[in-house]
Amino acid sequence: MDIYASLKKFFGFSQFKGLQEDVITSILNDNDTFVIMPTGGGKSLCYQLPALMKEGTAIVISPLIALMKNQVDALRGISENHGIAHVLNSSLNKSEVHQVMSDISSGITKLLYVAPESLIKEEYVDFLKQQKISFVAIDEAHCISEWGHDFRPEYRNLKNIIKQIDNVPVIGLTATATEKVQEDILKTLGITGAKTFKASFNRPNLFYEVRPKTKEVEKDIIRFVRQRPGKSGIIYCLSRKKVEEIAQVLQVNGIKAVPYHAGLDAKTRAKHQDMFLMEDCDVVVATIAFGMGIDKPDVRFVIHHDIPKSLESYYQETGRAGRDDGEGYCLAFYAYKDIEKLEKFMASKPVAEQEIGHALLQEVVGYAETSMSRRKYLLHYFGEEFDEVNGKGADMDDNTRNPKKKHEASDDVVKLLSVVRDTKEKYKSKEIVNTLIGKENAMLNSHKTHLQPFFGCGKEKEGSYWMALLRQILVVNLIRKEIEQYGVIKITQEGLNFIENPYSFMMTEDHVYSEEDTSDIITNAKNSGGAADEKLVKMLKDLRKKVAVKQGVPPFAVFQDPSLDDMALKYPITLEELSKVHGVGEGKARKFGREFLTLIEKYVEDNDITRPDDLIVKSTGVNSGLKLYIIQNTDRKLPLMDIASSKGLEMPELIKEMEAIVYSGTKLNIDYAIEDLVDEDQQEEIHEYFMEAESDKIQDALDEFDGDYDEEELRLMRIKFISDVAN
Repeated sequence: MDIYASLKKFFGFSQFKGLQEDVITSILNDNDTFVIMPTGGGKSLCYQLPALMKEGTAIVISPLIALMKNQVDALRGISENHGIAHVLNSSLNKSEVHQVMSDISSGITKLLYVAPESLIKEEYVDFLKQQKISFVAIDEAHCISEWGHDFRPEYRNLKNIIKQIDNVPVIGLTATATEKVQEDILKTLGITGAKTFKASFNRPNLFYEVRPKTKEVEKDIIRFVRQRPGKSGIIYCLSRKKVEEIAQVLQVNGIKAVPYHAGLDAKTRAKHQDMFLMEDCDVVVATIAFGMGIDKPDVRFVIHHDIPKSLESYYQETGRAGRDDGEGYCLAFYAYKDIEKLEKFMASKPVAEQEIGHALLQEVVGYAETSMSRRKYLLHYFGEEFDEVNGKGADMDDNTRNPKKKHEASDDVVKLLSVVRDTKEKYKSKEIVNTLIGKENAMLNSHKTHLQPFFGCGKEKEGSYWMALLRQILVVNLIRKEIEQYGVIKITQEGLNFIENPYSFMMTEDHVYSEEDTSDIITNAKNSGGAADEKLVKMLKDLRKKVAVKQGVPPFAVFQDPSLDDMALKYPITLEELSKVHGVGEGKARKFGREFLTLIEKYVEDNDITRPDDLIVKSTGVNSGLKLYIIQNTDRKLPLMDIASSKGLEMPELIKEMEAIVYSGTKLNIDYAIEDLVDEDQQEEIHEYFMEAESDKIQDALDEFDGDYDEEELRLMRIKFISDVAN
């Protein structure tokens, strides 16, 4: 089967995104492969599709249990076979582990997700040695590197474990990596000859904004969230205490928000995560430290209440927005105080680690304070050039939308640099500013600085002005911070040259945000595709929520947002039409489609809508033929399993067809099949239940009998009941 046919069959897409096709071809050709692809670039499809196409089971190593669970749910949604994907980790009990192993042995399982800790277990390694493994994929591969933003020591040993299992191709995948980290990954995994694919880190649909953090920050956040009713968002905070506070403030203000941090017990965390995935709450407030393995495609905004420790973390966290290519708004609140707090945390660490930490922090400061295109600054950090005039998403940040005022500050830079030099490079930022504005304190007096001729040479300007200038010249490396003597400012060679030969230095004035400023950004940042019927989209979303709850899967595992939008453009009313909708393959259409089609058909009728012609496909009357076949063969008392398999149906599908037959008023005689399942007394008990029940909902019956009967038995009994009583 060719790669495009497989893509359509399994995922319902007709084309690949970016580098996906090249990566998949490389994996199908058994090459070691290294993929650097930003969050939202469709990284997981790169190993999921070849795993579904190749013989054997692919092992996927991932550090995030939650993310594995999401991917397994989604894969089960595209297949009739529950065992197609499994997780093997500490959350399983003995019988579940046994089930996983039996599915792998019998060739049902195409993808096995494991945490690196589980892979160390000898029993698992011994078991996997005997199986046909197609390849090993290591997701979040940056965890291998100490220079990565999320180093995990257990990743260091993966190379040896993989070699023990089998000599198979190794696929490394990461969503963020500087050159240093890339080199580290290839070496540590022992795949230096791997084919490397690096996608662009540009996410054109994300809008970046940094606002000054004031005492009003909580009001700002509430205002921001309220302007986006019903949209999903994540708010990151540095401390657990702050997470709880903000979640509470939001709740009090009528916003559906839940907290999420490592201090909550596992049950609460799982519950809150599910609420977010199932759209029972709109906002999750989380600690940055907690990598929320949330693969939710329609997160519409990510807010940083506190700025993160590195631009890689920032890129990762903002990257959780707009994965479906729809609107994604990334708002960070920035105060230099937060940077100082982060620096204090680092003071206790070994010097080498501090050096890495400070270097990473300065990049964050530069990003927050820069007046150039934020996108350009961010991409430059990942070694990618960006054309800020014609590049995709060029106007999608606050600096390009509202250019900040600048003025020539060359003379002030000379003044500031001279003070650093003439006070013998022994002060931190605050003392330097105090010297400039002529504010005495014990520290300055002890060094007799207050008696120097330059003391107060900048008093015509505010302290905040000098502090801002100091940070801006720090970013361009005219001064630097000493690491050994914590936070002391030193002048660089470039700074000394500047004093001798000053050149133009345009200092950015802090931009003051007003409400009007942001309101136009909010409307412009929307990136909606076609003109879908909004009213129908809302109805479809409500139905999806119902279906999802019933199926016990997240709403997007039923249909993703773009699929619902496409339905509201095309108005499909048959399964065949539905399988032509974006992101819906045949399996999906069959699995979840019926209720959606019913809703759309009624909506089209009630609102007198003309459907697009190119979608109307003549029905071949297949269904009526199938119904006739079922009626004839139940009359012949053929076993139901035989009827199903001869038509290529799973048992639940046959039951569904039989339900359709009896609900449309035709009698079906399946007494012979029921007698094998439930005895006479039990039949009577169920018959009485349906006689008195307020609704014929199977769930109500399951609740009533509390495990005495399974769903199949009750559905077959309901068919018999309707057939006997109503037809």
